[in-house]
Amino acid sequence: MDQQLSAYRQSIDNIDAALIYMLAERFRITKAVGEHKAQNALPPADPEREEKQIARMKALAEDANLDPDFSEKFLRFIINEVIRHHEQIRDGG
Repeated sequence: MDQQLSAYRQSIDNIDAALIYMLAERFRITKAVGEHKAQNALPPADPEREEKQIARMKALAEDANLDPDFSEKFLRFIINEVIRHHEQIRDGG
C-alpha cells in the first residue's frame, strides 16, 4: 500500500479514536446533568442554552475552517441524544 496513504489513514484512525473518547466523556458529564435536572424537577431540554452552544460552535467551526452548517448538524444530533437520555432519566429509565 502507498506509504503516504497509510500514514494519512493512521492519523484518521487516531483522530477517530480521540473523538470517541471525547464523546464518551461528554456523555458521562451530560448524564450527571440529566440526573441533576431530574432531582431538581428541571426540564430535559434548555432551548436557550442549546442555541447559544450552536452559535458558539458555528463560530469555532468558522475559525477552524470547518463548515459551520456541518458543525450545527453534528451538535444538534448530539443535543437531541442528550435530551433523549435526560428524558429517560427523568422517567426513571
